[in-house]
Amino acid sequence: MELIIFLIIGALAGFAAGLFGVGGGTIIVPLLFIVFTQMGYSPDNIMHLALGTSLATIIITSISSLMAHNKKGAVMWPVFKNLAPGLAVGCFLGAGIAGQISGLYLQLIVGVFLLWVAYKMFFGGKKQLTSHATNASSANDANTELPSKPKQLAAGGVIGIASAIFGIGGGSLTVPYLTRYGVVMQKAVGTSAACGLPIAIAGALGFMFFGMQQQVNVPNTIGFVHIYAFLGISIMSFFTAKLGAKVAHILSPALLKKCFAILLTVVGCYFIFKGVL
Repeated sequence: MELIIFLIIGALAGFAAGLFGVGGGTIIVPLLFIVFTQMGYSPDNIMHLALGTSLATIIITSISSLMAHNKKGAVMWPVFKNLAPGLAVGCFLGAGIAGQISGLYLQLIVGVFLLWVAYKMFFGGKKQLTSHATNASSANDANTELPSKPKQLAAGGVIGIASAIFGIGGGSLTVPYLTRYGVVMQKAVGTSAACGLPIAIAGALGFMFFGMQQQVNVPNTIGFVHIYAFLGISIMSFFTAKLGAKVAHILSPALLKKCFAILLTVVGCYFIFKGVL
């Protein structure tokens, strides 16, 4: 029965990720939080399990995304090599930091983050489209001046820590970082997709390792990663993400993003109010 529930979550998460063009972690974390709560798991572990399992599932989806972007030549591999070590170390350490934060405070932090993502999606649509058009038209002329390797390494560390605490693949942070320094939007997204792999692997291993240190008493888990949830969500999201992407081309992207922003607002407020009350 549990596996069926996780397959359904995977189907919803993958479809929504493809439909709204966002990382699956933004969908998976809230859904797992609700399901784990209904399963009667300890409130101290629920948020950590949701975050760790979310990062584990992103391993599979990031491989698929990376291959697709690489075929289009959209991955800046030199930049990836500079960011990847910082991303991996930062995300592993971020899992340790998250493990020291109480479930209640972690819940509030993720709630605020979801509200921030909702705000950016709801009000940043027109600005992003304009920026995208400008970048695309000047793709051959733009002078990309990225920071030095040590600064990119440090930036990767910060993004990695934040990704672990929020249970995301880092796209919400990596893309703005790259576009800020003149990287064309298509290449920023492609490189971000590649960066999602070291984030997900290091984050999942971190949540497993630090979870085992705390001896989590939940069945079918390795540390803070729920094995059944990982399998069910990974399998289904891999297929339904493609379906969501096809539907997205039929419907209005602007309307879809606003609807998703409203959904994130509701979930973010739910996390915050449930934590406060």
